[in-house]
Amino acid sequence: MHDLLSSFGLSSSGDHLVRSPIDGSEIGRVRFDGPAEIERKIAASAEAFKAWRDVPAPKRGELVRLFGEELRANKDALGRLVTVENGKILQEGLGEVQEMIDICDFAVGLSRQLYGLTIASERPGHRMMETWHPAGPVAVISAFNFPVAVWSWNAALALVCGDSVIWKPSKKVPLAALATQVLFERAAARFGGAPAALSQVALCTRAAGELLTRDGRIPVVSATGSTAMGKQIGPIVAARFGRSILELGGNNAMIVCPSAKLELAERAILFAAVGTAGQRCTSLRRLFVHDAVHDELLTRLKALYSKLVIGDPLTKGTLVGPLIDRAAFETMERALAEARKDGGMVSGGGRVLEKVHPEAWYARPAIVEMTKQTAIVREETFAPILYVMRWRDFDAVLAEHNAVPQGLSSCIFTRDLQEAEKFLAVSGSDCGIANVNIGPSGAEIGGAFGGEKETGGGRESGSDCWKAYMRRQTATVNFSDALPLAQGIEFGV
Repeated sequence: MHDLLSSFGLSSSGDHLVRSPIDGSEIGRVRFDGPAEIERKIAASAEAFKAWRDVPAPKRGELVRLFGEELRANKDALGRLVTVENGKILQEGLGEVQEMIDICDFAVGLSRQLYGLTIASERPGHRMMETWHPAGPVAVISAFNFPVAVWSWNAALALVCGDSVIWKPSKKVPLAALATQVLFERAAARFGGAPAALSQVALCTRAAGELLTRDGRIPVVSATGSTAMGKQIGPIVAARFGRSILELGGNNAMIVCPSAKLELAERAILFAAVGTAGQRCTSLRRLFVHDAVHDELLTRLKALYSKLVIGDPLTKGTLVGPLIDRAAFETMERALAEARKDGGMVSGGGRVLEKVHPEAWYARPAIVEMTKQTAIVREETFAPILYVMRWRDFDAVLAEHNAVPQGLSSCIFTRDLQEAEKFLAVSGSDCGIANVNIGPSGAEIGGAFGGEKETGGGRESGSDCWKAYMRRQTATVNFSDALPLAQGIEFGV
């Protein structure tokens, strides 16, 4: 681990201990910023913004391009650090860095496409236009489950839009954030002329981090985490008329129809339900299977679950790494106990490898057969629990699909065109992401990522999400010698 940190020029110092969920061992120490240091970073970010906003957007894109090159050159090292610090398998750690590379490529192209509009004016001799300007410093608050990718979705777009960035990573995964900052600083050095403090990392407690949400110099706060966290941050930012991009809870579902190709469905279910040990915001948690194929698919899934390799995520062939910590395991156990009380039949679950790694928390993924969608099923448990329920009536199962507070990702497996189109219609899935014959997890950066209801309504990554990091200005130019008023108003002395 020392060699891995050294490759980024990082040393271990500070009073905050960082442990790997793989075996519970210490992998580093960091120092947290206090309120005074957070204040200094906010002030520095505000100054960096003043300089960066005047740099032409294509030139700003060049910095992001160079950052993408640094990520490519260091993909293996950063992906491995993500795995060591987070516990996801190495393939997923590498995939997370690839997401960063992809969003850099997307943002570079975007830097020449920050288009406004020319609007027809009702007044003769006038031209009206809509322009997008940089918004200001952007605070990015990220969660442990994606230590680096979620920051990049925000930062790459914010940087080409002309904003500075302050990043508060989860206190559980600070090392990957520091390593990413090192790579950004290498890119900035190659770029030449980037203002100091254009990108900063703020390692801090929750109390100190609240300064980022309360400060009026930060017009945009992008926060990824639990719904409870979003309910606290949202009102604070709104009270000062700031803008929030909230990516919160997900309780994602799949509907399997009689015509579904089960080979596709089972593959999608396996990755979405147990990938990242069920700790993705897009993890599959609710599975509705038509009565005609329920027993066959359930038998297949149980057979696949029995073959899952649980263990060291750095070892080739491992599919399920550890949960992030003891609290996550205990939450999983409580959810399974509640499901049993509701009549659920649990296959799997429980701790494994405790003798090999007594300080780590590996869990066996669980399949829970439920007769109906109870209160515990409607909650999001951040663990590899898959609730399976039968259905017969399509309209009824669609209503059950939507009958949860969260609205992030959803999918249907069917070869019936009518069912697919109903699922995607306005009266169908109420989620921000809706897929057909693809699982709910593993979104591409080209599409806007986010959800509705208690998921927060925010959108990140592709599409026109760049507008969230800019402010809109409507400007009218009068090139005539007269001053006609809008709406034909006559006003004179």
